[in-house]
Formats: sequence, C-alpha cells, structure tokens
Amino acid sequence: MDALDLARWQFGVTTVYHFLFVPLTIGLGVYVAGLQTAWLRTGREHYLRLTRFFGKLFLINFAMGVVTGIVQEFQFGMNWSEYSTFVGDVFGAPLALEALLAFFLESTFLGLWIFGWDRLPKRVHLACLWAAVIGSNLSAYFILAANAWMKHPVGYEVVDGRARMTDLWAVLTNSTALAQVPHVVAASFVVAGGFVIAVIGYRVLRERGLGVLPGRRAHTITAEDATTPMRRLPDMWRTALRAALVMTAIAGAVVAGTGDLSGQLLREQQPMKLAAAEGLRHDTAGAPFSIAPGVEVPGLLSLLAAHDPAATVQGVDDIQARYEQAFGPADYTPNLPVVFWSFRVMINFGMVTVGLSVLGLWLTRKRRGRRAGQRGGQHGGLGEPLPSWFARLCVLALPLPATAIIAGWLLSEIGRQPWTVQGELMTAASVSPGVSLGEVAITLAVFTVLYGVLALAEGALLLRHVKAGPELPAPAILPPSAPPTMPPGAVPPARAEETRLTPTLMY
Repeated sequence: MDALDLARWQFGVTTVYHFLFVPLTIGLGVYVAGLQTAWLRTGREHYLRLTRFFGKLFLINFAMGVVTGIVQEFQFGMNWSEYSTFVGDVFGAPLALEALLAFFLESTFLGLWIFGWDRLPKRVHLACLWAAVIGSNLSAYFILAANAWMKHPVGYEVVDGRARMTDLWAVLTNSTALAQVPHVVAASFVVAGGFVIAVIGYRVLRERGLGVLPGRRAHTITAEDATTPMRRLPDMWRTALRAALVMTAIAGAVVAGTGDLSGQLLREQQPMKLAAAEGLRHDTAGAPFSIAPGVEVPGLLSLLAAHDPAATVQGVDDIQARYEQAFGPADYTPNLPVVFWSFRVMINFGMVTVGLSVLGLWLTRKRRGRRAGQRGGQHGGLGEPLPSWFARLCVLALPLPATAIIAGWLLSEIGRQPWTVQGELMTAASVSPGVSLGEVAITLAVFTVLYGVLALAEGALLLRHVKAGPELPAPAILPPSAPPTMPPGAVPPARAEETRLTPTLMY
C-alpha cells in the first residue's frame, strides 16, 4: 500500500460521508418549501407545524453538509495537487459559479428564512426559502457539470500539460451533465422522500404506543393522551405522508428515465464502465443483462444501452486491448466486483423504495381514510393514516434510498478508474508527489474518527427532534369574565406560548 491508495481511500471516505447529506438537503428543502407554500395558500395550521418540524431536520442536515463539504476542497490541494494543476483552468469557472452564485444565494436566503419568522412578511419569508432551495439545486448543477467533464471532457485543449477551457458553454451543457444532473437531483428527492416516510412511520408508531419492531411498545397510552391536541396528528401525518409518497414515486420515474439516457451515453463515452457494470467480458451482439451471476436476460443489455436488442456492446477484455493500443500498456480495468454489485444495489434498493411509495399511496387513498374514520379504532376513534405494519416497514426501509444513491456514486466514480479525467489523466498521475504514506495515514485516521463523532452527533440531534415531534398548537384561550391579577414580571400564558414558538438559532 502506498500514498496513492490511502489518498483514494481518504477521498472516498470523506466524499461518501459528505454525499449522505447533499441529496437529503436538496430534496428535503423542496419538501419543506412546499409545506410552507401550502400553509400560506390554505392557512391550515398543520402545514405550519409540519414546516417547522421538518424544517428543523433540514437545517441540522444542511449544517452538517456544509461542514463536511469544506474538507473536500482542501483535499484537492493536499493530496491531489497534480490533478488540481491539470483541471484547474477548466474547473475554476463552474466551481466559482457554484461558490459565488449558488452557495451565496443558498446560505444568505436560508439565513433570512431561519431568523425571519415573525419578522418578515409571510410571502417574503417563503420567497427566501425558495431562493435558498433554488441555490442548492444550482450548486448541484455546477458541481455535477464539473464532475461530468471528468467523465466526458469537452470544450478544452491541452497546453503545456494542462487542460485549458476554450468553451464554458460546452462544459456547462455537456451531454453527460445534462443526463447526470436530473438523474442525481431526482435521486435526491427519492432519498428525501424515504427519509420523510420513515420519520412519519416512526411518529405514527410512537403515537400509537408501538415500537418499531413487532412486540415492542414505545410507551403506554394513557387517558390523558386521548384528550390532548395529539388527536389531530393522524390527519396531519396523512397529509405529510401523501406528499412524500407522491414526491418519491414521481422522482423514481424520473430516475429511471434519466438512467436510461445515461446508459446510452455510457455505451458511447465510457464503454468500460458499462461493461464492468454488467460483467461483460467480450464484445457481444445482442448482449444479455445480468440480473445476478448466472441469471441473464438475452438481448436486454443491448436494448437498454442502444434501444436495439441486436446492438453490439463492448466487453471488458476487448476494451482493455484497444486502450493498450491507444494509450500504452497499463491496466485499464476498474474493480469489477465493486462496480458490478454497486450497480445492482443501486437499482434494487431504489426500486424497493419507489415500490414502497406506490404501496403507500394505495394504502392511504381517500376511500381507505374514510372507512378508517368511520370504523374508529382502539385509539379513541382517531382513524389510521396507515397500517402499523406499513409504518414499521417505512422505518426499516430508511437506509435503502441513501444506500442506493451511495452505490450509484461508487458505480460512477470507481467505474471510471484508472482515469480521473477520461482519456487524459490517470489517477496514479493525479496524486501529490510530496505527500508521504504516513501523512495521508494520519489525516485519514483523523477524518475517520472526526466524521464518526459528527455522525453520532447528527444522529442524536435528528432522533431527539423526531422523538419530540411537532410543536403543539397554541391552546384556545377564552376571554375571562374579569382580567386575572398577575404577579409583577410574570408572562401571560398567550405570550409564553408565543415565546415558545418563536424561532431561536435553529428555530
């Protein structure tokens, strides 16, 4: 093992960790903005409560994403200086647009949204959140455009061993970027939808006194539980759940469509990655799609990659021979087991998540809701927004969409190896020449421990807020027959409730 191996491990560990927060921020931001928009349009209190509840979870995740994202920039200079030297003139423009335009838009207006509760007009306050959401999506576009250039470099020339950009528009409208951006953004909505569905499932189980696993009880329902404002929660959760289910199902369809387009581009631009993902060793006309080792569907890979069941798909061994002729002797084959199984984990876990959302839409359709309300139930006739077994399933499925999108990232990046820039710069030539094995080992250990601590902190914060649930609405206060006398300096009940609901640093 040398410095190159550890540098790759460090970049992989820190990037995977950071990438856990990015898709949730993108999707959850739009979801929260949609809830606040519904509150502004309808005036219904439960939309406000949902906005504040999921808004807290969004902000915790956003803060962690910013902290871990800063580390990524330092690594380019620390461990990958040769890479930075080669791509700097090309990456400078899209990354500058991301920092100076998208991130400043996102962070500035998000700050206004955090501290603007009860201070800004409602429409202006909502506009701040939508501006922050637009900024996060623009940020994703510019970063993914830079990443797409590594897979399919366009709009550049190599001068004195460095890539120099000749056409910014070509870089930003790279065919790979135009397929990759909607694919990743839609997958982010699936991740956010899966997160929201799991949170709602947990809240429903908790309010019914049930544990996540059968036979476990979260707490005992008392007579007081049946007389508190919590009785209004099932309708609120049903509204939030239906919105998340619809978002997940639609986003899943977009992921499938853009994935089909990406597969066609892989056949033309990165044939080695496509062959590795399918374990195809030799050029094959009417190539089969491998569901699992030894289980194949004839002609399906050619149909997916070229929309022609008889089309020829290049194989790993034949591509290796061609690359040796074009670029010289080297091993141009990526890690086949990792690429092969990452592809299947991505597809299968993503399909299960989308399938869960479709099942949830069926179970929570209006007819079922009316019948549940008519039948009542063991919890005071409150009705059931979804069956308890489905709520458990939603909670247990929480890791699936995040695992799917991480597997997709591994497929995308490891499948490109041994190149950092396809056809131009190899990974072995990208590492910093002055970095030693010991130095990288120390930073890798530090980052791993630090990120582990941060993971525990975020998990604890998220779980704490999910357990606490949404803020209860202010109780109706009837006008007294005579004004009550109060001690000097005491806060009236209405003002105390208002103070409790006034945002602090987080809200």
